[in-house]
Amino acid sequence: MDSIFRECRLYKCTHYLPSTLRGEGKGEGTEGYIKRKNIDKCRKLRRGQTEAEKKLWSILRNRQLTGVKFRRQFPIGDYILDFYAPEYQLGIEADGGQHYENDVKEKDDIRRKELSMVGVEIIRFNDNEILRNIEGVCESILQKFKKN
Repeated sequence: MDSIFRECRLYKCTHYLPSTLRGEGKGEGTEGYIKRKNIDKCRKLRRGQTEAEKKLWSILRNRQLTGVKFRRQFPIGDYILDFYAPEYQLGIEADGGQHYENDVKEKDDIRRKELSMVGVEIIRFNDNEILRNIEGVCESILQKFKKN
């Protein structure tokens, strides 16, 4: 968490989230810009999507879900979110079976708390839920938009 705040102080920005409108994190930009981390890792994750991520992305991409823009494998601080809607500061995670082991659950909880401190809400769906009930997943996402 400190790295997100440290990064913001370093770049003298007034917000804690990287701009989605500037550069690809290669150092260009102006004052107030947070250099995006892990770009190569994000690209690798995009190429190696799970079947559940592919299915969910097919619904979220190109503003197909109520016109909301989503980004895929988007870095915020030290974390990479599976999907992120900047307009709503909403992150969506597609979780495989490893996320239900105790040590991973603890890390996920810390990650959720740290991201919530900078205004990002995380919702999680397990892969089976996405693959078997995509309509229910979409309805849950839509409900989050209505709350904002």
